Amino acid sequence: MSPIANAERNNTQIEETINTNYNRAERQFVELLATEDLDKKLEAKPELKHEFESTLSVAIRAAYQNGAGDDAAHLFLQRVLYRINRLNLFWYDDLRHYVNERSFYLHKIRDRIETAWQEWELSQLDVKALRQLDVKSVQQALIERCAYDLDPELSEESLYIRNSMSEAGYRHLLAIGSFDGLVEGSRLSRILGGAANEVQCTLIRVLLEEYGNGRFPRKHSTFFAQMLNEFGMNTEPEGYFDLVPWEVLANDNNNFLLTECKRYFLRYNGGLTYFEVAGPAAYRNYLAAAQRLGLSEAAMGYWELHIREDERHGRWMLDNVALPLAEMYSHEAWQLVLGYDQEKLMGDRAASAVVRSIRKNS
Repeated sequence: MSPIANAERNNTQIEETINTNYNRAERQFVELLATEDLDKKLEAKPELKHEFESTLSVAIRAAYQNGAGDDAAHLFLQRVLYRINRLNLFWYDDLRHYVNERSFYLHKIRDRIETAWQEWELSQLDVKALRQLDVKSVQQALIERCAYDLDPELSEESLYIRNSMSEAGYRHLLAIGSFDGLVEGSRLSRILGGAANEVQCTLIRVLLEEYGNGRFPRKHSTFFAQMLNEFGMNTEPEGYFDLVPWEVLANDNNNFLLTECKRYFLRYNGGLTYFEVAGPAAYRNYLAAAQRLGLSEAAMGYWELHIREDERHGRWMLDNVALPLAEMYSHEAWQLVLGYDQEKLMGDRAASAVVRSIRKNS
């Protein structure tokens, strides 16, 4: 065997070993999640966590301290973080699944991952320059960004979806999209409490429309489930968890962080402004693909609904949330632009990862 072939085989074996270690460590973590009185058990038997924590340390170094980072490490860390974060929502499942939702140990693991991860994420943005923006500059920056992102140029990924993606690829897109589409709006609900004002009322209007104004047949997730049903696919939330790229999980985990920490309220609303403004452009790509493939109305209804409603939500978020918040928090207004830019950066990264997954699996 040639030296090149030997090297390729050795690299493959090393990669398989690393992935096996991450998979084993994640299974151990899942067992810890289900352990009654976890904190007390670990205090009595600390050895139960040693192998998992050793793998965690390796993954943090591999993901955040070695340049571009290792995809397997990123995936392991984001899956662990998501398993902790999802306990902030209620899934209408066995109540025993929430036995450790207040665990100090889980909070420690979450904070350990988030600290390294967020430092890595923010290093990809010019936070120092954003801090220099005054309130008028922030408002102008948001207006200009929204104007562009409402109808951006078509990216390579967008053109692939519109013109080349097969029906099998469309089903793969739905499988990954169901991870968010079947629980849409859930994290938004975490920031709605507190003093009443116009900003809060606008956010509640957005949430109510996401939830079909309290009518389950009109809830957005119901339309997503109908698309899945057209192909005989799994309509259970998280049914395709193992297909979700780490880049998509990172988006979800970032939203959990921003909604659970009120210190990041401005960042979250900046990000939500981008999400609502830019959504229709992405959904038009998916709709164009479905129409090209000759799919049924039910197989594309979610996109049509979102194109209509998110165009309205984008205007609300800019005019009634982001711009007023900049006035209310003039010395911290730059965080709105930070949230907007980070959501765009992470969203573009996730979109590219989804297309790579579609190309690979269809």
